[in-house]
Amino acid sequence: MKESDLYIPLKHFLEAQDYEVKGEVGQCDVMAVRGDEEPVIIEFKLSINLSVVLQAVDRLSLSSKVYIGIPKNYKIQRHRKRKILKLLKMLGLGLIVIDPSIKTGSVDIVIDPKPYKPRNSKPRLQRLLGEFMYRDGDPNLGGASTKQGRMTAYRQRALAVGIYLHKNGATKASEVSKQTQQPKARDILYNNYYGWFEKQSRGIYQLTEAGRVVIKKVEEE
Repeated sequence: MKESDLYIPLKHFLEAQDYEVKGEVGQCDVMAVRGDEEPVIIEFKLSINLSVVLQAVDRLSLSSKVYIGIPKNYKIQRHRKRKILKLLKMLGLGLIVIDPSIKTGSVDIVIDPKPYKPRNSKPRLQRLLGEFMYRDGDPNLGGASTKQGRMTAYRQRALAVGIYLHKNGATKASEVSKQTQQPKARDILYNNYYGWFEKQSRGIYQLTEAGRVVIKKVEEE
């Protein structure tokens, strides 16, 4: 398939809406004009990539009605598709999907370009600020930590609990909470997110073998 294969179905689609359509006008792949309205500009690509996004953004200096046109057979992974659509919305760009394989062609408008208004998420912001405030010090090198190795506030609290059990052996959860000054020590022990703890008897916890390995490594650092 060539990018030019997308032109005729799109031209027919726009002409049916009373647009006058012409291809390769200046640096624009397609330009459509209707009366005194702002012109519609479409940039074709066989896949969505940074190149076509930058081209489309550049066309915004000519019109606020700028679309990226892609073939219908271009497959995007679901999680990536959400991010791409969000990016295009943020940039004020539209997206058109074109299927030239059928005789008359098929055109679907996925996004119309319009000003982007982000929805603020106060719960997410509060969780982020909570992580910032409760984290002890600054243990991570920005941009270098992997998800598995990142030191979170929760991991710091779990390590404090683990270090106490390593030094004192099996202990009642309430005592661990008191001695480590970790109000949520019982939840950390009970939920056992990292697999470091195990229940010895009612309310009493000790380290698992995996927990001992981790804590020993931390203490040696």
